[in-house]
Amino acid sequence: METLTKEELLKKAEQPAKEAERLHPYYQGKVSVSLKAPVRSYDDFAIWYTPGVARACKMISENPEYVWHNTNKANFVAIVTDGTRVLGLGDIGPEASMPVMEGKALLFKYLGGVDAFPICIKEKNPDKFIEIVKSLEPTFGGINLEDIAQPKCFTILEKVRQGMNIPVWHDDQQGTATITYAGLVNACKIVNKSIGEIKIAMVGGGAANVCILRILIKGGVKPENIVLCDSKGILSTSRKDLEEKKVELKEKWWICQNTNPQGLAGGIKEAMTGADVLISASAPGPDIIKPQWIQAMNKDPICFTMANPIPEIWPWEAKEAGAKIVATGRSDFPNQINNSMGFPAIFRGVLDVWAKTVTDEMCIAAGNSLAATAEKKGMSEERIVPTMVETDAFVEEAVACGLAAIEQGIARRKLSEKELRDSAEEKITRAQREVKLMMDEGIIKKAD
Repeated sequence: METLTKEELLKKAEQPAKEAERLHPYYQGKVSVSLKAPVRSYDDFAIWYTPGVARACKMISENPEYVWHNTNKANFVAIVTDGTRVLGLGDIGPEASMPVMEGKALLFKYLGGVDAFPICIKEKNPDKFIEIVKSLEPTFGGINLEDIAQPKCFTILEKVRQGMNIPVWHDDQQGTATITYAGLVNACKIVNKSIGEIKIAMVGGGAANVCILRILIKGGVKPENIVLCDSKGILSTSRKDLEEKKVELKEKWWICQNTNPQGLAGGIKEAMTGADVLISASAPGPDIIKPQWIQAMNKDPICFTMANPIPEIWPWEAKEAGAKIVATGRSDFPNQINNSMGFPAIFRGVLDVWAKTVTDEMCIAAGNSLAATAEKKGMSEERIVPTMVETDAFVEEAVACGLAAIEQGIARRKLSEKELRDSAEEKITRAQREVKLMMDEGIIKKAD
């Protein structure tokens, strides 16, 4: 970053959007269905379809658990959205959410070897949406809820999980929390601060930060050292607007009751003053966070500005203001704090053990695995977490999640650490080799 001028950095930051506008219509989407069983001759149709397939069906009918053996259920994930909160674009509808969900499916496959399908539902009523999602259970081994507005995203996650025997999670919550926790663990090591003593200013009261706060507390951060600021100001028990809606907004009211014991009031500026860490998951920038607010933080401040597609402040501006470590949600800047480092491997792990759910403890295990991988390979101010090109990081993360599921008693099958590692390596490597082969053979066309 230091070798480029501000103008060059800004031009570079604008390039992905320009390429996306050109390449999305060229490829007409990013995912398709490919075969995993061979077609050696005409006779194989009788095995994979009628009449032979009837025997596979009867086996499942006689013992429903055979669906995990006889089908691809153990590798199918549904990416489900209503399109009400897509990236930083807001309620743009289910059709407009499709490029994001397809991109998610691409990452699922390439980084985790998971077969994921975009399911964009034209239904804003939470109860009806929940009913639709629950009805998908026979086909899928996991559900990834995505880009759903709050507060209904909390209720939807809670109610969809009830009565379902497959992992269900909201990636904007748990996925983002996992990688944020991993990044914070290593950032604290670099600046020589204890995660149990740091003071954190959180900007944004959406689903991501609410869950990040919960995971960070489970990971060792003291709740009394956290101040969270939403669009109306700092959260505290004096926020009557939240007290009046404490049933509807129970998560935010819990934050009011359990953080900011000094009753600090004001806005972002006041929340950041004297903080060691900024974790911002708010509106797209670049002028949401001011340089002078970073200057008012404690020595060697850590700044996670994770809004997409534009961070709340450009990273070079945060550095100029004195930030020691800067992270964003983008892959074209150092230190990408983005859920793409979480969901592919976490689902790889839980699918391989046929888990019944996914827990916060598994997110902590995944975060610790990511932090350990980055530390083992060498940390720096511009490398606090692994990147998406590091296949071994995803393998280790999958193993950690699978082992955590087994330890918590929510796995249908128990695999050894070696079996989990072999499974993850095989599936992830196969997916990446398949893409390379199709590119080499021209099946995936090269864009001019």
